[in-house]
Amino acid sequence: MQCRVELSQIDPTLGNLDANLAMHIAQARSALQRGAQLVLFPELSLTGYFLRDQTPEVALRVEDARLQPLRELSREVTLGVGFVERGSDERLYNSYALFEDGRIVGIHRKVHLVTYGMFDDARDFAPGEGFRIVESRHGRLGILICEDMWHFSAAWLHFLGEADAIIVPSASPGRGIRAGGEEGLHSARVWNRLQDAMALLFQTWILYVNRAGSEDGLIFSGGSRVVDPFGEETARLPLLETGSLSCQVDSETLRRARVATPLRRDEKPQLVAAEIARICGQRGP
Repeated sequence: MQCRVELSQIDPTLGNLDANLAMHIAQARSALQRGAQLVLFPELSLTGYFLRDQTPEVALRVEDARLQPLRELSREVTLGVGFVERGSDERLYNSYALFEDGRIVGIHRKVHLVTYGMFDDARDFAPGEGFRIVESRHGRLGILICEDMWHFSAAWLHFLGEADAIIVPSASPGRGIRAGGEEGLHSARVWNRLQDAMALLFQTWILYVNRAGSEDGLIFSGGSRVVDPFGEETARLPLLETGSLSCQVDSETLRRARVATPLRRDEKPQLVAAEIARICGQRGP
């Protein structure tokens, strides 16, 4: 894994597929000129987040012709894009697709839909049903969409799948100004702690790409960042502002982290599976 990654912290226009697609193409072409090999966009980057009744109107099947410009561009640079996917059963999903070599090589449907606080994902979306590694020319990539990252088991499954990097597209609003007397956004500090812990425990690169801008009176916090397999921040974008950053990720850092602390070697997934079966058996259906 030797890859120049660019995180694109954009502010998509709510419900405007054409404008957002044009922005993706322009951003990706600029990143390509800067030497990027993998360009990542936030959660629902093609549509905006608080879609509500617009959700069915902007949903796309994976074979939709409107995605063709992304397929074509992916012959030159790998792209990670968030969109509303219309499944073959007509259910709608909050999905994230990796475009590479002129096709979609992997897609993740958000499993953990947020239904607390200001969020009501389950109103419009069906949940995904799994966590699969995507085999990319850049390595073994796992994808966790926003709330997925808050469930330990999701990242752990990518750890068992030997992910080289976990991509975390997000649409996280900023909350908690100067909470506890500290500077900055409390929500961003919590996200940072979570990413650092996951990178350290699962010995993988974390590529977190959050959006900026505002919708419906809410401000998205930005703060996209790269964390290495030692749990150390490598690069970060400012809070609240749009922008992009470029960072090199590599296998040598992965190797050093995994040799220093061989957690994957000593993991016991069979024991965990047996204990989960026991606990579920005690609880009943």
